[in-house]
Amino acid sequence: MSILTYIAGWPLLAALALIVVPRNYRVIIRAIAVLATFISAVLAVKMFAQFVPGANGFQFEQQIPWVESLGISYHVGVDGLNVGLILMGAIVAFAAALCSWEIQTREKEFYILLLVMTGGILGAFASLDLFFFYFLHELALVPTFIMIGVWGRGEKKNYATFQITLYLSIGALIALIGLIALYLQSGANTFDIPKIIEHAKTNPLAVNAQNFIFPLLLFGFGILVSLWPFHSWAPLGYGVAPSPTAMLHAGVLKKFGLYGLIRIALPLLPQAAQSWAHVIAWLCVGNILYVGWVAMRQKDLNLLIGNSSVAHMGFIFLGIASLNLIGVTGAVLIMIAHGFLAALTFALSGYIYKQTGTLQISELGGLCRKLPFIGTALLMAAMAGCGLPGFANFVGEATVFFGAWKAFPWVTVLSLWGALVIGGIYMTRVIRNILHGPLPEKWNSISDASSTWRKLPYALLLASLLVFGFLPKLLTDKINPDAQKIVNMATAGKNADVVIAPRSSGRESAHYSLAENQSRLTPAATK
Repeated sequence: MSILTYIAGWPLLAALALIVVPRNYRVIIRAIAVLATFISAVLAVKMFAQFVPGANGFQFEQQIPWVESLGISYHVGVDGLNVGLILMGAIVAFAAALCSWEIQTREKEFYILLLVMTGGILGAFASLDLFFFYFLHELALVPTFIMIGVWGRGEKKNYATFQITLYLSIGALIALIGLIALYLQSGANTFDIPKIIEHAKTNPLAVNAQNFIFPLLLFGFGILVSLWPFHSWAPLGYGVAPSPTAMLHAGVLKKFGLYGLIRIALPLLPQAAQSWAHVIAWLCVGNILYVGWVAMRQKDLNLLIGNSSVAHMGFIFLGIASLNLIGVTGAVLIMIAHGFLAALTFALSGYIYKQTGTLQISELGGLCRKLPFIGTALLMAAMAGCGLPGFANFVGEATVFFGAWKAFPWVTVLSLWGALVIGGIYMTRVIRNILHGPLPEKWNSISDASSTWRKLPYALLLASLLVFGFLPKLLTDKINPDAQKIVNMATAGKNADVVIAPRSSGRESAHYSLAENQSRLTPAATK
């Protein structure tokens, strides 16, 4: 049995086990949830370490036929596109389980939903079958609505629950229509993604079919990802969501739509992808600039983080729209880095809310005096959000800008301005107003995360950002070979490589290789 089945299966088995545990056994319930996510995280680290970059085909593959007449099967496997996403998802899920100590009511139901959400999204990232790819995402999505509606906070909880349910349901429905149309038009008579792609190499979809299906996938997945202007559900939903739910959804589940575009839409609908690339590029400016401006005006910490998360989605869309190796590789890098960052920031805001009972920035101040560990972690998270060298976000954003410059120079300039100026302003402002200045008397009694157990989730997420920031080759060497395959299919009839200046020894152009030019992206190069 594939290790991927165990990674996604342990949380689901734990959710079933919790059904029979009496609700007054609070310690046991929490221990089971933490243990299951810990096992998944350990297995994900093992899988990531054993992954062989550039190997032919998928690794850790398992396939079990289910409905053979329709070509549906349980099929899982990893390549460079999803190996890092599964690792990130498993680590974030473990951190979310550790941060769930803030839940004090109906804990049994909450942990069951958290585990179902974890198993569903890890299974969706590992799935190579369109049916299970979509089904497992929905399995992870439904608990989000319930957790926000039952355990959410604030006066707008019910409104936010209604809005996020409406938006995401519509997005999922549009994406489903696109996936069904893809199955019917492909002619492969199977839901198996590798077989559909292989069939499309010799029997490409008609251009009319591509032009019909691609916008369905783009806007269906785009709504799930909070593509501007369909983004308004995200900041409000995250603002009222319990911290573990926001960590898992903003950090992991929201990457499903982006992964779907790269895995399915680009290789199978290349002509349509080329036609829509400019539209995607300019829409992402809405994410980066408009939502960035909105973030600057926020007075609530969670709303600021939520808008910042939406703004970062623009960089990923820009990398996808570039349709070249550097841009697509950068998009995958940001997906992984943002997963760790979003989880970290929402976990920290949850801790502050638990201690103070508010996230109004004007009511906070000087918290670094009373919360040195949490304050330092929040400062580092803000710097990571600004794209500071040394964090994984810097590597991803720099890579995307390199890739996008050739295709969309004006969009790249605007995006750079949004990242460096707008992002820098609202991040440094929130750090100044929350961590520095005079400490209000009413916060004299709050306490820092003192025990190792309390510090573990924040330290784990922060360490992940730093490890992949200083050692990006751990990811780029795995991503590059499979990203190149996607780019080659997506740029059929075009030059798929990004060309840089010729070497001094000759006139031939040199292909940009992340492995060979790693020094451009490492923190040392910026000194």
